[in-house]
Amino acid sequence: MKTINIFNHAGAFAENKDIARNIRLQEMIPALDQNEEVVLDFEKVDAATQSFVHALISDILRNYGIEVLDRIAFKSCNETVRKITGIVIEYMQEGL
Repeated sequence: MKTINIFNHAGAFAENKDIARNIRLQEMIPALDQNEEVVLDFEKVDAATQSFVHALISDILRNYGIEVLDRIAFKSCNETVRKITGIVIEYMQEGL
């Protein structure tokens, strides 16, 4: 299992799409390719933008299929982050 602490990469306000892209390319995809589960730990993250979450997971959903969500966990999300991730996932499901 690969746990990724979002706060350590992006701080309390996760907004930088380049950081999200780097997390996706350097940590998430290699772990998923090794059939590992990925835990995105949002502890201490107060908010995340829709564009950050989109950059983090949209290509993964597009390339691996929606069933990849069975191997990705969103941990310690406050209500704001939970809503944003839900919006992005719902949007991506409509386009798949």
